[in-house]
Amino acid sequence: MGKKEEDLLTSHVSGQSNKPLSRPPHALSYNDTINEIGANSQDGLHASEATKRLQDFGRNELGEQGGVQPVKILIAQIANAMTLVLILAMAVSFGIQSWIEGGVIAAVVILNIVVGFFQEFSAEKTMDSLRSLSSPTANVVRDGQSVVVPTAEVVPGDMIELKTGDTIPADIRLIEAVNFETDEALLTGESLPVRKDAEASFPDDTGPGDRLNVAYSSSTVTKGRARGIAFATGMFTEIGTIASALRAKGSKMRPVKRKEDGKAGPHRHVEAWTLSGWDAFLRFLGINVGTPLQQKLSKLAILLFGIAIVCAIIVLGANEFNTQQEVIIYAVATGLSMIPASLVVILTITMAAGTKRMVERNVIVRNLKSLEALGAVTDICSDKTGTLTQGKMVAKRVWIPGKGTYGITASSQPFNPTAGDLTIENKQPREIDFSSETEKTFSFAEEIDGNEPLEAFLKVASLANLATVYQSKEEDNQWMARGDPTEIALQVFASRFDRNKAKLTAETWKEVAEFPFDSDVKKMSVIFSDSSSNQNWVFTKGAVERIITSCKQMVNDSGEMVEMTEDMRNHILENMESLAALGLRVLALASRTYDDPIKDPSNIDRSTVENDLTFRGLVGIYDPPREESAASVKECHQAGIAVHMLTGDHPGTARSIALEIGILPSRMDAVSKSVADAMVMTASQFDKLSDDEIDKLPVLPLVVARCAPNTKVRMIEALHRRKKFAGMTGDGVNDSPSLKRADVGIAMGQAGSDVAKDASDIVLTDDNFASIINAIEEGRRLFDNIQKYVLHVLAENIAQACTLLIGLAFKDIRGLSVFPLAPVEILWVIMATSGLPDMGLGFERAQPNIMTRPPQSLKTGVFTPEVMLDMLVYGLWVAALCLASFALVVYAFGNGDLGSDCNNNFANEFGEPVCELVFRARGTCFACLTWFALFLAWEMKDLRRSFFRLSDHSENVWFGWMGDIYNNKFLFWSIIGGFVTIFPTLYIPVINHDVFKHEGISWEWGIVFIETALFFAGVEAWKWGKRIYFRGQEKKEIGETGDLESRVFGSYLTGSSSDYEEEAAKGEK
Repeated sequence: MGKKEEDLLTSHVSGQSNKPLSRPPHALSYNDTINEIGANSQDGLHASEATKRLQDFGRNELGEQGGVQPVKILIAQIANAMTLVLILAMAVSFGIQSWIEGGVIAAVVILNIVVGFFQEFSAEKTMDSLRSLSSPTANVVRDGQSVVVPTAEVVPGDMIELKTGDTIPADIRLIEAVNFETDEALLTGESLPVRKDAEASFPDDTGPGDRLNVAYSSSTVTKGRARGIAFATGMFTEIGTIASALRAKGSKMRPVKRKEDGKAGPHRHVEAWTLSGWDAFLRFLGINVGTPLQQKLSKLAILLFGIAIVCAIIVLGANEFNTQQEVIIYAVATGLSMIPASLVVILTITMAAGTKRMVERNVIVRNLKSLEALGAVTDICSDKTGTLTQGKMVAKRVWIPGKGTYGITASSQPFNPTAGDLTIENKQPREIDFSSETEKTFSFAEEIDGNEPLEAFLKVASLANLATVYQSKEEDNQWMARGDPTEIALQVFASRFDRNKAKLTAETWKEVAEFPFDSDVKKMSVIFSDSSSNQNWVFTKGAVERIITSCKQMVNDSGEMVEMTEDMRNHILENMESLAALGLRVLALASRTYDDPIKDPSNIDRSTVENDLTFRGLVGIYDPPREESAASVKECHQAGIAVHMLTGDHPGTARSIALEIGILPSRMDAVSKSVADAMVMTASQFDKLSDDEIDKLPVLPLVVARCAPNTKVRMIEALHRRKKFAGMTGDGVNDSPSLKRADVGIAMGQAGSDVAKDASDIVLTDDNFASIINAIEEGRRLFDNIQKYVLHVLAENIAQACTLLIGLAFKDIRGLSVFPLAPVEILWVIMATSGLPDMGLGFERAQPNIMTRPPQSLKTGVFTPEVMLDMLVYGLWVAALCLASFALVVYAFGNGDLGSDCNNNFANEFGEPVCELVFRARGTCFACLTWFALFLAWEMKDLRRSFFRLSDHSENVWFGWMGDIYNNKFLFWSIIGGFVTIFPTLYIPVINHDVFKHEGISWEWGIVFIETALFFAGVEAWKWGKRIYFRGQEKKEIGETGDLESRVFGSYLTGSSSDYEEEAAKGEK
């Protein structure tokens, strides 16, 4: 924080703006506030002006952010279990005066700390930048458009639009508030929501809790909607004064258990301190912090540490616990070979890189645990509007009783009421063959003239509506729109007949009360007063089934107002079905006069308003599926993921869209009635079923229409009972329970409320279903890569351990073991072949079949039976080849003389190279192990595909693999670097004899090359065997058919009733 800002804060007066106004905004009218702060209540600020104000006033943040802390990262690199084990090994080496080995371990420790520090620092910077992306957002009007910006970028003068569930981004002077209430407990301690009044003004010295025309930063909207001008941001807000309290961190100390009177005995204090110390020890080991996979790998590291101790004891035991320096240092080195020092660090870096990559694919990860979970998702429960569909709605059909069915021809400008033509059929929708419509068009102006039923319909469409449609003077007279897509479509339709809400409210109509859309009653209503007649009117729109039960009259085909009968209601439902069959979202509109006296609009009982209505007609709104939705659903099915559509729309509309994009089978006529009924259900049908009845369904619903928030929760619970792993999308406040209950909660970044985002694990920045597939693919890729480098590390550990332990059998004339690898060689192999190549594996691209195989099992996790067996096979194969190389040089091509003291010296006291044979054999073994460990990393690029055929798209059959290995440049250069560094260690004098205890090799390279060929042959043969086995398994599971729909829905398309019963039994089990 700069000195200038500190001075301004010192003189800041409660309730004032960042730049003080003539009076605090709560004491000014909203028009005066707008003028003084330089705002625009219609088009908002220009983007350039907002950028300038952001520079002038700073970011809208509560003081200094924690950010990345280098010192903390450095301490974490030093004070972790694996580094301390290396330091302990270094201390042992120096303690027995093994200076060279101790110095090498010290170099390894320093290198690990330095490299780990820079890697983790980079990862933390990445995560810090991504955290800012997942921070709360605000709906701001700029350049006449409603845009979503990070809360930190809100500036004084911004026009903010608020709705239920939003977190208020700044202190705002309200200019419009409809049934608007906020929860200000964080600021004032008031537990009840506070109702706001935009028209009021208050004295300058009014306290924060009584400024009813101001909405405060960090409070949440509990009811209604509002619009206002931001006047204070950052530390100048009311909440800014208590920012330090908001940033206070919880204590890591366990609380002391006390009696009812508040007293606690000494033993309780000792217990709290002991448990706190134990928690700190577990945090140090990494067992109770981080994601489940990080904790699992930390536990693995501890297990390997225990195995390392056992290995060290074996080394000592094989040499009869001889305490000579060479035996002890070899025992230490053998133990170190089992410790994956960089495993958890690489996991952190891989996750950071994965989250960054997801941002590029329109997915923001809020919870790192979801990265591990995404690859295991078996079912996706998705909303329809704006996720599977485009969210750009157009009113295509309108049926008005007594007048007929209106149609609007296609237009590329959904917000422009002058684009598109009017068609009219003097029939009800159920009587029309829409495949052979008339081409004749009519004038909007002529049709409205003297048309009372249409006039009544348009008043509801225009006034029971929160959307704004207008022609912007600042944007070359372009038609602009803000609000909910459905309401925009209705407002545009009304504007075609010159019945825009702005015009009506400017003439004679004034809003008295509003009852927002409620997902339980499925209606939205307003009360308006007509000043020309002094009459109040109720205007209601909503779900057809709910509206017609609230109506008592309608216009018949003769144009007469009659009492609504049950037959009429059935005819309305038939008309709705006809429109829904066209893939249209159908709403009903109704109205009536309201004669009850209104004393307090906020206390009107909603149930007394939404009844005895007059039915005015139906509107069919078209929301076309996104172009990529069908392909994305198909990709889900290929990946073994079931897609469920949970929507508030009518069953007919939902069914039509679901068929169009492939959620339902195209051959629904081949499905038995019982299964078809289970596939498409309404929320009321689903909610009436008990849990047992749901579990007995042959298939859980693929489409749930008229969906309520509780229905989503029940669907998640039903999936969990079937042992499924579910992702759930949501955008509203009421979706929070289902988002929390789901294994992966997916919030919408554009249409989603802040409450929904807070409850979610990931956020889609484009609200697109295809982005969920991107997230799952990235989750699977990340899981695969973690599996690859864990397999590489542990296979290498097994290879080293077996080479070193079996190599104990080589004894010299003193009866002591002659080690096939020297301690420094072991450390070098660990350093050169693990860290960087394993990190490179973490950056691997997705495998070609990644989205054509079933989801992973989180129960088995990384350590699947295949991985465990691979680990053993590769480890033993590498160990066998390394031991063979040592034995060949000593016994096949040498005289078998292992000399004396060849673990330490190349020559005897007379300078004779008595240990040359052992040193050359050791150099050969070292070259083999280094190369095999590096080449194994390349083989890990795909656990089943041949290294020489990693891609199906290589143009060159023989040398295409060269391009495949180069596409991961980090891995490529890590392996090339490790490959090259072996030569200096072999041939530089002093370093080879005195440090690495080996000799430069010559003809022995022939052994290395032949064994390298054998290494590849063995690994490739194992992979070939795996491919044969898993192809057979796949054929058993999915059969021979290549038809995806038959694979996904086959049992329902061709099965008998007994098959369905069998499926139900499986579901129960």
